[in-house]
Amino acid sequence: MPKVLIIYYTLSNNTKKMAELISKGVRDTGCEAVLKNVADTSIDELRDYEGIVIGSPTYYGAMAYQVKKLIDESVKFHGQLGGKVGGAFSSSANIGGGNETTILSILNALLIHGMVVLGIPRGDHYGPVSIHSPDERSSALCLEYGKQIGMLVKKLYPCDGNIK
Repeated sequence: MPKVLIIYYTLSNNTKKMAELISKGVRDTGCEAVLKNVADTSIDELRDYEGIVIGSPTYYGAMAYQVKKLIDESVKFHGQLGGKVGGAFSSSANIGGGNETTILSILNALLIHGMVVLGIPRGDHYGPVSIHSPDERSSALCLEYGKQIGMLVKKLYPCDGNIK
C-alpha cells in the first residue's frame, strides 16, 4: 500500500488540525497516511514514502525555521526523492499573512528534488491555507487536498510501490 508522510510544525495546533484533515483525505483513498510533527521526523525516512506533504505556520511570510531546517537537511537526498508526490499547506494569523509565500517556498524545495506537485484548479491553488484554526472552508479544502494527493500517489505508485 502506498504511503504518504504528512509533516507539520505547530505552536497553536492550527497547522496540526490541517494535517489531520489532509491525513484523513489520504486514508480515504486507501493509501496509508503517517502524520508526524517535524520534530519527530527523521531526515532518513523521507525516502520511505511515495508522497510527502509539509505544513507550516507562516512567520513573516515564510515557513517556520523548524520546517526550513528539515528542508535544508533534505539536500542529503538530492536526486533521490524524484517522482514522489509532494504538497504543502499553511496557516497564518490573518488574510494577508503570507500563506501563499510560505507554501510556494516549500513547493520550490520539493520541485528542486524532482517531486511531482499537485496544483489545485479550484480553491487554494498551491495548497490549503487557513486563517487561525481551520474553518469550514479550509477544513473541506484540506480533506479534498488529501484525497487528491492520495489519488495521485495511487496513480503513480500502484500497490507494488514502484513508479509507473
